[in-house]
Amino acid sequence: MFDILQYTFMRNAIYAGIFASLLFGIIGTLVVVKRIVFISGGIAHASFGGVGMAFYLGLDPLVGASIFTVISALGVGILGERKIEREDTAIGVIWAVGMALGAFFYSITPGYRTISPSSFLFGNIVMIRHLDILLLLALTAITLTSVVFFYHKFQAVSFDEEFSKVVGVNTFYINIFLLLLVAFSIVLLIKFVGIILVIALLTIPASISNHFTHDMRKIMASSSLLSLVFIMSGLWISHTLDTAAGPTIVIMAGIVFIIVTVFSKLLKR
Repeated sequence: MFDILQYTFMRNAIYAGIFASLLFGIIGTLVVVKRIVFISGGIAHASFGGVGMAFYLGLDPLVGASIFTVISALGVGILGERKIEREDTAIGVIWAVGMALGAFFYSITPGYRTISPSSFLFGNIVMIRHLDILLLLALTAITLTSVVFFYHKFQAVSFDEEFSKVVGVNTFYINIFLLLLVAFSIVLLIKFVGIILVIALLTIPASISNHFTHDMRKIMASSSLLSLVFIMSGLWISHTLDTAAGPTIVIMAGIVFIIVTVFSKLLKR
């Protein structure tokens, strides 16, 4: 198992995996508890439009993805709060248009055939750079700090948003801040497991943990640990079997989720 450490790209993937597991655990818990999985999926898929645009303009894909995810997060948050449009409709439009724009920009980019969209759709550990690791570290630090300072507000809007408004919590800004954290997390994590699979790791570990506890702090801690286990075991299996890392990690998580769900149902019966 330790022979994979001789490769620089695998060491980078492991370092990134440690920080990614914290983001998956913390942000994933907020996504699952607040039930905004569909919103997160829309933001994630909208980022593909930014990736395609960045390639067309000759920019870093990270820049394009960031622009599209932030705009999508703000758009969904404002439309949902102001009741301008049904939230599910807005998310569906953002989801579809983002993917379509990504495909469109890829098709008109000179030499686009040498660029594989699958590396962004399903992740590619070879693409993880030292800069990505530093950005993950910075975002993890910001996320941890934010959760410590705003934990009770996050908890309040996640479990009972209407009551939170009554007691004076500015739910609009809390929701926007949460969506921005989700957006930036998605941008930095898509290189690891890809646009299509990033939502799986944001939801599966937290959902597994939720079977055993309803304490948000415990869910965050246990789902971060589960994410780390899935990422490390998935990296090792993918290296051993020569398979794609992103899908392997998610398949591992999915198998455990099915086992835990079936086992918990049997225990309840």
